[in-house]
Amino acid sequence: MAVPELVPRRTVGGVIAVWVVAALLGIAIAVFVPGDAQAQWLIVGLGGCIVLSFIVQLGYGRSQQFVERVAASVLGSLVVLGVISAGIGLAAILPR
Repeated sequence: MAVPELVPRRTVGGVIAVWVVAALLGIAIAVFVPGDAQAQWLIVGLGGCIVLSFIVQLGYGRSQQFVERVAASVLGSLVVLGVISAGIGLAAILPR
């Protein structure tokens, strides 16, 4: 017989952790990857964030709102990497 949790762990931390990893990946890609390959590596970084969000949310072991938590992680990662991509694009067209 399974015993229900009296106070379940908060799952917001896992969502925000994936966003932080996406920001770190985006900054690393902007700094270390040559300009002509940055777009491809940002897509690879987003794929890694998708896999990481599944791993983190499966690690919680809770089936309630699993899809919503994964969707929030992935959507947040997409927004973070999109903002970093826009910054990279603006930096590329501005005169130095």
